[in-house]
Amino acid sequence: MSDAPGKKELKTGGWSARYVLIICSLLYMVNYMDRQVLSAVLQPMKVDLGLSDTQAGMLQTVFLLSIALFSLPVAYMVDRWSRRKAIAIMAVIWSGFTYLTGLGRNFLGVLLPRMMVGVGESGFSAGGTAMLTAVYPPESRGKLMGIFNLVIPIGAALGLVLGGYLSKNFGGWRTPFLVFAIPGVILGILAFFMRDYKTVVHVDAAGKKAGFLKSALSLFRIPTLKWLYLGYGIRNIMNFSVLTWISAYFMRSQNIPEDKAGMLGGVIFIMAILGSVLGGVLSDTWQKKNRRARMLLPVIGDILAAIILIIALYLEARGAGFIILCLWGAMVMVGVPPLTAVTQDVVEPAVKGLSYGMAVFCMYLFGGGWGPIVTGVISDALGGGADGLKYALIIIALSGFVAAFIEWLGSRSYPADLDKVKGLVLEQEK
Repeated sequence: MSDAPGKKELKTGGWSARYVLIICSLLYMVNYMDRQVLSAVLQPMKVDLGLSDTQAGMLQTVFLLSIALFSLPVAYMVDRWSRRKAIAIMAVIWSGFTYLTGLGRNFLGVLLPRMMVGVGESGFSAGGTAMLTAVYPPESRGKLMGIFNLVIPIGAALGLVLGGYLSKNFGGWRTPFLVFAIPGVILGILAFFMRDYKTVVHVDAAGKKAGFLKSALSLFRIPTLKWLYLGYGIRNIMNFSVLTWISAYFMRSQNIPEDKAGMLGGVIFIMAILGSVLGGVLSDTWQKKNRRARMLLPVIGDILAAIILIIALYLEARGAGFIILCLWGAMVMVGVPPLTAVTQDVVEPAVKGLSYGMAVFCMYLFGGGWGPIVTGVISDALGGGADGLKYALIIIALSGFVAAFIEWLGSRSYPADLDKVKGLVLEQEK
């Protein structure tokens, strides 16, 4: 941030910005392929390794919580070092441990590599979001985050469909982990060539350099972010529970193999592409008329998503129930682009990565990280099987209503917080 002569302001748009968008989007897609492949093979892995539903859920919970625990320190490092170098290194790390997960021979043999995949992925979304919102103009952030986040359902769908197919036809549940590690390494190398912005030092009110704790706590003095972070966590209790368990539910309730279950899950998450695009476009358009729009759209999306999921599961996710479940896939993504944009809208440049890193931390620690294991525990308590899992997911869906109320509270302070950071610019990295 500078107006001093001789300093080159970071230009937005152009080919270099598109290169950042392409590489970060492809890495985000691979990121979710690596996450969702566990859901695709959870049932055959569970049988092969003799796991309970609680242990199976723990595999994803440990992975998600490792992202939470490392997201803040890694995001802080990303803000103060180099976003492109950090992204490249993290991609290689998480891909390597994805490969090692496929070599596991017992519960700990898959639990520990899975945890390390989470460590590798912990700072990617924060670094990628900070880079993208720096190289594109503020007025297009909703659409930009819509594009960036639409690869989440694409990656999730590919993880389910390809994961199930590879598991069924090419050597069992281990094969997808071995194959999915390859593109992450390639993209990690390409990430070294992205254009980055110059690192900005965060200072406190007295003009002194702010450390990690002070920088992190400063985010909670922004009223909008306090509510956003809490709502972000609670809304993902429902989302990550379904992401983890949906293929297992199809396999149990319809007695189908993992490749067919993966295809059904893939259709749901392909529908989520519509939700991501819709969320980005609607939030930018509505924001021009209502300055609370980027916080209000997630409220509507979460309420509808919770209602739709309950109805779909009540109908056993068959026939009309499956069509309704596909609508859930679209609705659950509507709020993601505007919420991501808000984490960048209301902060100064020095904490852009940390702001989204805090969102990731809260997303997992305040809710999403616990969803898979809580679903497994409830399912076991209800007798397991298809019915136990169905009613566990219905109970979990109620979290969507709580998240919507919290996001509404955050919408009240959003316009004022926007005004506080107007006019700040970034310099280009040398």
